[in-house]
Amino acid sequence: MAMNRVQFQPGLSLPAFLRDYGTEDACFSALLKARWPSGFICPRCECSTCSTFMRGEQQLWQCTECRCQTSLTAGTIFEHSRLPLTTWFLALYLLTQTKTNLAALELSRHLGVSYSAAWRMKHKLMEAMTQREASRQLTGLVQIDDAYLGGERNGGKRGRGSENKRPFVIAVATDELGRPGYAVIEPLAGFTKAAITQWAKQRLQPGAEVNSDGLRAFGAMASLGHSHTVIQCASPRQACEAEGVRWVNVVLSNLKRALDGTYHVFCFFKYAHRYLGEAAWRFNRRFRLEAMVPRLLVAAARCLPWSEARLRDVPVYGS
Repeated sequence: MAMNRVQFQPGLSLPAFLRDYGTEDACFSALLKARWPSGFICPRCECSTCSTFMRGEQQLWQCTECRCQTSLTAGTIFEHSRLPLTTWFLALYLLTQTKTNLAALELSRHLGVSYSAAWRMKHKLMEAMTQREASRQLTGLVQIDDAYLGGERNGGKRGRGSENKRPFVIAVATDELGRPGYAVIEPLAGFTKAAITQWAKQRLQPGAEVNSDGLRAFGAMASLGHSHTVIQCASPRQACEAEGVRWVNVVLSNLKRALDGTYHVFCFFKYAHRYLGEAAWRFNRRFRLEAMVPRLLVAAARCLPWSEARLRDVPVYGS
């Protein structure tokens, strides 16, 4: 069997990570470059001139125009965190270099922090990944499938009516040779024509060709001007081998296997969008494993602060 170059790429080794990010000063410099790559930009007036000074052990920047004072972490997901940057950077490393996924409980053991602190860190970083993927659109030949994340709870509803199930759409764009490129993995309110239409307007570029199974709601693709081919398969195994929908089913199978093998208890209904956003972010950057840490750092530096109350809010999806 030929070696999968994506799976067997070297990635970022732990010694290399510690060499580049092993100290607080190194992490500070990396975050500074990620947040302001061309120099300081005032968060209030966008002026680029400033003065710097120390307040205790914290460095502050003061805009020369509006006199706004800010720190390096203010206005990012690192705001108000009492953990050192080295702990945050180690979390970035662990969440990006693991082969599948990393649960918050295991993250807390690696970092030496409480479970609640690890949970907040993980969800903040997953939120940054999800926001980074929010504007992605697919083009070319796009394979689409529908699926559910989660299952019934003891004493709850069974089947598709389970209160712990979240419907989602997975789409994989392929190139001229039929190889998978980018993917979009996103929850929906339900598999209705209205929901699929709204999703397609946001996620598919004009002219994209669509292959899907026989779900009736996917019929909305034709009304939006997309060439739509329905491919029926008798079994999941056949779906993973059928031309035209093979790759979306392979990615979906790998996604479910990774989630089932890592997370044993979490509220799919509330947090599915972040776990799916993390999966999409990682898949779309799979060709440069060694660059995932600095790329996630950029996403985190540009993500606005998220309190725990906001992290635990139930998202609202279009119907």
